[in-house]
Amino acid sequence: MGTYLKVMSAVGIVGDLALLADGVMQTVKSNTAAAGASRDAPLARIIVSADASRHRIQDLQSLALHEAAVRRVRADPALLHQAQAVLQKWLDAGDQRSASLWLEWKDILENRKWRKALGRTHRAQELRQASPMTAVLPPEVRKRVLQEVRELKEGVVLEIAGRASQ
Repeated sequence: MGTYLKVMSAVGIVGDLALLADGVMQTVKSNTAAAGASRDAPLARIIVSADASRHRIQDLQSLALHEAAVRRVRADPALLHQAQAVLQKWLDAGDQRSASLWLEWKDILENRKWRKALGRTHRAQELRQASPMTAVLPPEVRKRVLQEVRELKEGVVLEIAGRASQ
């Protein structure tokens, strides 16, 4: 559920869920006739999906991949050298369009400034598009993240149901 809330927050719809849940899950006051009634609590079915026509879903995918890569690098610092080697290969190739981003990545990797690339700023998005970090992800992790994003595009169903207590 926490992952779904993070995704919903990233696509800007978590507030809608809070409003819906507030209306569905209101408690019944103990001194009212409703408190003694035994009835089914309201059922809320929420379908959450991302608009695939926007770039937000692609950036969410990129952010999820980078968060997974950073977790792996923190757990195994040797992977940092792998990302640095990929980055150096790109710098040596001399593509001037991405050079400024790669130089920024060099500083991020050397000083482990992960927040700079994991942020929600436009610059962080640009950095993730020119990142060597996905090279440290094994195929199964990459596939898992891509599958989660694919499922979000299709829609996630959240249900809130219960029985009122007497």
